[in-house]
Amino acid sequence: MPWFKRAEKGIITPTEQKKETPDGLWYKCPSCKTVASMAEHRKNMSTCVKCNYHDRIGSKEYFAILFDDNAFTELDENLTSGNPLDFVDTKPYPNRIAATQKSTGLKDAVRTAYGKMNGQEITIACMDFNFIGGSMGSVVGEKIARAIDHARETRTPFMMISKSGGARMMEAGFSLMQMAKTSAKLALLAEEKLPYISMLTDPTTGGVTASYAMLGDFNIAEPGALIGFAGPRVIKETIGKDLPKGFQSAEFVLEHGFLDFIVDRKELKSKLSDLLSMIVEDKANSSTKPKAAKTSKAS
Repeated sequence: MPWFKRAEKGIITPTEQKKETPDGLWYKCPSCKTVASMAEHRKNMSTCVKCNYHDRIGSKEYFAILFDDNAFTELDENLTSGNPLDFVDTKPYPNRIAATQKSTGLKDAVRTAYGKMNGQEITIACMDFNFIGGSMGSVVGEKIARAIDHARETRTPFMMISKSGGARMMEAGFSLMQMAKTSAKLALLAEEKLPYISMLTDPTTGGVTASYAMLGDFNIAEPGALIGFAGPRVIKETIGKDLPKGFQSAEFVLEHGFLDFIVDRKELKSKLSDLLSMIVEDKANSSTKPKAAKTSKAS
């Protein structure tokens, strides 16, 4: 039958009539090389349908996953970087910022927002690696600090989703000061006994790891995320030795006691809701316990 066999021989399609497959229709897993449609990949929350490899996503996707009906109020959305050092590398720093804003649609490397997650009020800060490698500059530190202040004012849990290459070299010392500022704000959050959940995604390195990313009441991560201070290549060149298999992966970090648990992205919302519910329930129980009677010493 001609349905299955070519009836005519020597058919040649002219080049101008050939149709190319449009970009962005298919996704090839970098781990197992499985090919799936982008629609299926997105439906699976950007994880591989075969090996569960967690592809990098940004704040837009995380907010859609965590906030009920993707409804949230963004904080300080128009805050942008200045140029305190008049820094120039291959191009002036303001030009680099403007070009990155245009290509990504983001104002800087972090977005902050508040809303409901399974009915529970929560404040979330989420970093975007597409914006100059998720580097931590003055705007990143300021927006996180303000988000923590918002959590304190509204008495809501605070969640930080880190994804960064570290401090932003274009701001030098101003960038490094954000480590101290955010850590100090988190100390105030802890004093008021408000929960802080720090989620480390691929990659979380440098000054971000050395500050707010590792200060959570609960430090959690996605499967396979790269977590560390210096990169594996730098460490290997420094110590002159081969590193253990899986070094700086989320699983390796968990095994060595620096994480509380690893959570699959598809279960993230439900796991966080359960965790916060347990915290609220524990607080309620502890507040209703009768206080022990004071005993007076005989004089």
